[in-house]
Amino acid sequence: MASPMRTLQHEKFSVNAEALKALVAENQVVGIIIGYPLNMDGSEGPRCQSVRAFVRNLEAVVALPMLLWDERLSSDIAHAQMIEGGLRAAQRGDKVDKLAAAAILQSYLDQA
Repeated sequence: MASPMRTLQHEKFSVNAEALKALVAENQVVGIIIGYPLNMDGSEGPRCQSVRAFVRNLEAVVALPMLLWDERLSSDIAHAQMIEGGLRAAQRGDKVDKLAAAAILQSYLDQA
């Protein structure tokens, strides 16, 4: 069962890569699932190219298997979970990324 940990703020690549390396070491991570921002029709847009570039750079720093996974509707799932949990809009803002990441991972686990 996937559960959220923490969200890294967008920093320089080197800062994020070091933070990811630390998380990998602390949590004995064996692989990384990366949200892949496909368009709703399943096609790849410019954001997909950015994610692929990020993965190429990360592979040089973190020696783990990495898999791109469809992240469509993950934010919608996160918002629905928070509404169902009774969180008001003001309380949801900083939690959506964590829950969306957990939804992406859970989707992968459900398919495995």
